[in-house]
Amino acid sequence: MYLKLQSPEIHKGTGMSGHGKKTAKSTIAGKPDVPKQKTKSNRAGLQFPVGRIHRFLRRGQYAQRIGVGAAVYLSAVLEYLIAEILELAGNAASENKKQRIGPRHLQLAVRTDDELSQLFVGVTIAEGGVLPNILPQLLHRKTELPKEGVGDVGSQEF
Repeated sequence: MYLKLQSPEIHKGTGMSGHGKKTAKSTIAGKPDVPKQKTKSNRAGLQFPVGRIHRFLRRGQYAQRIGVGAAVYLSAVLEYLIAEILELAGNAASENKKQRIGPRHLQLAVRTDDELSQLFVGVTIAEGGVLPNILPQLLHRKTELPKEGVGDVGSQEF
């Protein structure tokens, strides 16, 4: 595109430059302004950034050609997994009477769910701790009193 550079004094105040504010008359006259651009995430109805994931897929050189549908699909899958983990972690935080989700809650959420635990089998969550697990053999057994001696103590007859 060729732009002709001129000094600003030539068109000052004449309104002939074609640049500047739009007047109310031009917007009311029925000429719509430039339509708002919709992001790929808005078109797909997702919160995760489809364009950014598409860029990462292209730069990662996983294949020679990456379609836009692949980025949308991957964004949807990642968004679903994160929503699932956050829901379980939020439940774990509320059980512990906490307002904020921490690494411990993420660990409890992932390790208590069978499918997520299988997905995260080789993952270490920093500051997550371990699941509480006490072997039943180590717990105290309640000792019972013999029933014969208990009946004799009750009442006395004269």
